[in-house]
Amino acid sequence: MGDQPQTKSDTPELSTHQVQELSVADIDDLCDATDAAILGGGGFGWIKLPAREILERYWRGVLAMPSRMLFVARLDGVICGTAQLITPPRNNEAQSFTANMTTVFVAPWARGRGLSRLLVESIEKAAREEGIGVIHLDVRESLETAIKLYESMGYVHCGTNPFYARIDGKIIPGRYYYKVIDPALATKV
Repeated sequence: MGDQPQTKSDTPELSTHQVQELSVADIDDLCDATDAAILGGGGFGWIKLPAREILERYWRGVLAMPSRMLFVARLDGVICGTAQLITPPRNNEAQSFTANMTTVFVAPWARGRGLSRLLVESIEKAAREEGIGVIHLDVRESLETAIKLYESMGYVHCGTNPFYARIDGKIIPGRYYYKVIDPALATKV
């Protein structure tokens, strides 16, 4: 009875976590995922593929910045997406309870598995642990799937910039959102 052959699960392994350092293989995966996201229209600001060295420097630079926390999504161990939490500098006492979430993306080949939601949940958990009470984000209005995700997770649309981005010569509006993640703050407004 116990001698049945073991097969690898058809269920992909999904994970998200904060990274403090990246191996050479991780940098390669991260750059590949970034390239795929840019080509898929969701490259968090990039429209054309930058040179590989530029991407590598960008990701290493993110890790070097004390105010940025980098989170990655993995599909079967391969990095396929990211999100960043940016905290205000220490001299900004007035906004010390807020942070910005940025560069949320999942490569097209890994989408549809809930990894974007897992990334946002990881950001929110880490933000709470850092004493952050409110998360801000902005997104191009053309990224409808991302907008649906954020709104389904309780992010509140608080403004629109009609001149947010230019893609292929066309001006694209952008939306601004916030979410109160510390319930105690809601009673103070």
